[in-house]
Amino acid sequence: MTLNAPSKLVFLLSLVIAVIALLAALNLLSFVPIPSFWIMTLAYLLLAGATILKGV
Repeated sequence: MTLNAPSKLVFLLSLVIAVIALLAALNLLSFVPIPSFWIMTLAYLLLAGATILKGV
C-alpha cells in the first residue's frame, strides 16, 4: 500500500478541526457539545483517510 500526501484543503480542514478540539479542551469553546477527544479523533481520521485514498 502506498501512502499519498493529502491535498492542501484536506490538511487545512484537519488542522482547523484540531484547533477547535484544542480550544474545546481548554474550555475556550464551551458551547461545543462533543468532547474534545472525539473532535481530535475526527481530525486525525480525516487526515489518515486522505493519506490512504489517492487524489483526496
